[in-house]
Amino acid sequence: MTPARPAIGYPGIDRTYGDLYDRVTRLAHALAGLDVGRGDRIAYLGPNHPSLVETFLAAGLLGAVFVPLNARLAPPELRFVLDDSGARVVVLGGGHDGGGHDGGGLPGRHLSQDAVEELIAAAPAEPVDEPVSQDDLCLIMYTSGTTGRPKGAMLTHGNLIWNTVNLLVDVPLAHDEVTLVSAPLFHIAALAQTLVPTVLKGGRALLEPSFEVDRTFDLIESERVTVMFGVPSMFTALARSPRWASADLSSLRHLLCGGAPVPEPLIRTYRARGLTFLQGYGMTETSPGALFLGAGHPDAKLGSAGVSCFFSDVRLVAPDGSPAAPGEPGEVYVQGPNVMPGYWRRPKETAKVLSADGWFRSGDIGVADQDGYVRISDRISDMYISGGENVYPAEIENLLYAHPAVAECAVIGVPDEKWGETGKALVVLRSGASAESEELLAHLDGRLARFKIPKYLEFVPELPRNGAGKLLKASLRSLYGEPRS
Repeated sequence: MTPARPAIGYPGIDRTYGDLYDRVTRLAHALAGLDVGRGDRIAYLGPNHPSLVETFLAAGLLGAVFVPLNARLAPPELRFVLDDSGARVVVLGGGHDGGGHDGGGLPGRHLSQDAVEELIAAAPAEPVDEPVSQDDLCLIMYTSGTTGRPKGAMLTHGNLIWNTVNLLVDVPLAHDEVTLVSAPLFHIAALAQTLVPTVLKGGRALLEPSFEVDRTFDLIESERVTVMFGVPSMFTALARSPRWASADLSSLRHLLCGGAPVPEPLIRTYRARGLTFLQGYGMTETSPGALFLGAGHPDAKLGSAGVSCFFSDVRLVAPDGSPAAPGEPGEVYVQGPNVMPGYWRRPKETAKVLSADGWFRSGDIGVADQDGYVRISDRISDMYISGGENVYPAEIENLLYAHPAVAECAVIGVPDEKWGETGKALVVLRSGASAESEELLAHLDGRLARFKIPKYLEFVPELPRNGAGKLLKASLRSLYGEPRS
């Protein structure tokens, strides 16, 4: 439709939509020449780069299945994913710095970026006309594996289409968007919440191999970035920068945030600059959008994950299987055309989380208010029981974040002889700030029931996170799970 419009930007590379169409078509022919066809898996290893987008789209043209590999995984982890997916071809992406993943020892046929360029140059440019339906498998995206071996969430073309429609109902993306994609495209939010909707609308996607604070400010100012997705830790890093107060952020229209609840103090910091978070909640298995808090909602709803996306249904289920009442915690269930059909070659795992009528059990705990706005409390596995009372760490963490000395925090349950379990807070202080543990615990007094206030508080240099920016509570429990402070 718009072959002359800019489509993809990357340091040293600019591609129009005409360029992108030509290269993707040629790459699809080249892959077909390597006996890659309908249903075959094509893996990609590397950070954000135009070749990742081209491989993703070429796989779709062929009816093949794209498998984005987490570039931060160790070789044994990569071998597991490649063996599990049965990928026939592994594209070693442009800009890949090696990192121990040069393809050596990994199964499948490897294509370096130089080899891909040679194949594209030699391939025909005739259109590819392989019938592909919404029910056909589009990609297998492996979950982070924080609770064990990663599982491959199967996402269809229809899953991605309906997720995009859900997003566009809430976010009025235009044809002239300039979207900064610095979160990794091997995670679902960057791929499905930012790249795909931008391309659908004919906007320009600026791909960055990694997130860097100064580089982000530079690009916002020089390229007039209008859309940005990030996890809360990325937006926190920007707000802490010395450049925050003076940076020209006037071009920004939409700040999409997910991966974890956005601390309310961070929301207020951005609102002081005239910027509003569009916060959502979802997961790989829901492509990912399930809940969304768009612009124009009442201030009282800030910090919540919003309401069900338009073409999705969300309900909260109490432990006994009944609907959770407003104000009461319940497990988040999601149903809709964006929900995956299951895990790749994992029928037993699929049956544990996906009912016969398509309701997906998230394993997350949420609380809805009288208007249906949902706040995500925690993973079921992160909840602990103190003296017979369920304690949800996110509630405590949100209050700790409100203390001016706290940069980051996490609360875990630790063994206690009297109560069975009690809370332990792990706190990263802001640069230049100081505080005593007693002071921070006193900050919670009167704001929480006494059984929710952690018994212990320890200051730590940093909190472990995975590649998507999500806090690794299992790692925290392993490192700091002793009762002592």
